This record gives sequence, structure tokens and C-alpha cells, in this order.
Amino acid sequence: MMRIIFEIWILFRRKVMETIRQPAWLFIGLITPILYIVLFSPLLKNLNDPPLSTSEVLNTFVPGILSLLAFINGASAGFLVINELQTGVIERLRVSPASRFALLMGTVLRDVVMFLAASIIVIFIAYLFGFDVHIWGLLVMFVLLSLLISIISALSGGLGLIFKQVGSLASIQNGLQLPLTLLSGVLLPMSLAPKWMQVIAHINPLYYTVEASRILAGGTINSMVVFKAFAVIIPLTVITLYWSTKVYQKAIA
Repeated sequence: MMRIIFEIWILFRRKVMETIRQPAWLFIGLITPILYIVLFSPLLKNLNDPPLSTSEVLNTFVPGILSLLAFINGASAGFLVINELQTGVIERLRVSPASRFALLMGTVLRDVVMFLAASIIVIFIAYLFGFDVHIWGLLVMFVLLSLLISIISALSGGLGLIFKQVGSLASIQNGLQLPLTLLSGVLLPMSLAPKWMQVIAHINPLYYTVEASRILAGGTINSMVVFKAFAVIIPLTVITLYWSTKVYQKAIA
């Protein structure tokens, strides 16, 4: 057990250093949610009569944007895996005694840590504009979103090893990202959607994450919405990590 933890730490540190050496990824990952807050959230004020305050808009909008940030950050893992395939890194890892689970988790934990760092900056900026900060609710929300990004990162990495081509992976991810994000309410609450869309949204795991994130950001932890989200996300995390580990074992045999 201690050996696997040590291997995960070594591989995680390597992945973090690779990311730091490419500041463009960090800049793009941070600027995207900030642009949403600055350019999109003001459009939501007039959805209500009388118009919503900036604080009310941000309290609804920011948790959805953080969920979107988790989804986007995790989805990039597959492209990095394909780059490692094409540059021979995966080939060199075939002779490594490191656990394939550790190889997977090094990338997953990198994505989680980078997401958390960006999220703290986004929340701070949103706070300056009027976002209400509830520490305990945000901490639980970070746990939930960390599980979400673990799912997306592991799934993307596994698909990258299967398809081995950027074009193929991009087609799959782009085809899934649009309906998943639109049917989760990351930009607008699903309560504004027609009834048929609300029904379909309930088969989307991201929907439960977004709904729970809004409840948690408001400071409410003991909520059935939050319990449902964890009840969906925790088993899905276990299943995805198990599947992706099997893919790593087969691809890096």
C-alpha cells in the first residue's frame, strides 16, 4: 500500500512539473471561467422581474461554472495521454515496475489539484463581485467536484489509450460534452427548461453535481440533493477508475 502511495506521489509530481512548464494551459484554464463570470453572468440579471442582483446571479452561476471547469480540465487528460503515446513516453513506461493504477492516479490527482487551485482563484474573483462565500459548503463542494474531475480525467485518459488519435478522441468528447453540459444546467438552472428537458437531465450524472454544488455554495450541506449527488458520483468514480486501470494495464503491458 505504501509503495503504491509513493508511486502515485512520484508520478503526480512529474505531471505537475510538466503542467507548470506549459503556462499556456494554466492561463487558458483560468481565463475561461473568469470570462464566463465577467461576460455572461451580467446577461442573467434580467431573467427575473425585478432584475436579480449581482450577488444573486453569482450565487447561482459560479457553482455551475466550477462544475464546467472540472469537466473541461478532466477532459484534457486524454489528449495528454495521446501525446505521451506519440512521443514514446508510454513505450518507456512499459518497462516500469510502477503500478498501472499509480500511472492513472498520477494524472488524475494532477487534474484535481490544478482544478482546486484555479477554483480558489475564481471564487476569490467572484467574491470581489459579490459572490457569498460559505466555507463549509464550499469545502464539501470541492470534494464533490474533485470526484467529478476524477471520473472525467480517468475516462478521458482511458479513451485516449483506446483511440490513440487526437481526432478520434476529440470527436467523441465534443459529441458528449455539449449535451452533457447543456442538460446539467451549468449556465442556466434546469428549472428554466421545458419539462421534457428536465426529465432527460436526470439521466445525466453532471446534472446532480451541478444541482448539489449550488446548494452547497449556498451553505446548505444537509440536503437530499447533496446526498443524491454523492450517491451517484461515488459509485461512478469507483467504476470509472477500475475500468481505466484495466485499460492502462492492457495498453502498458
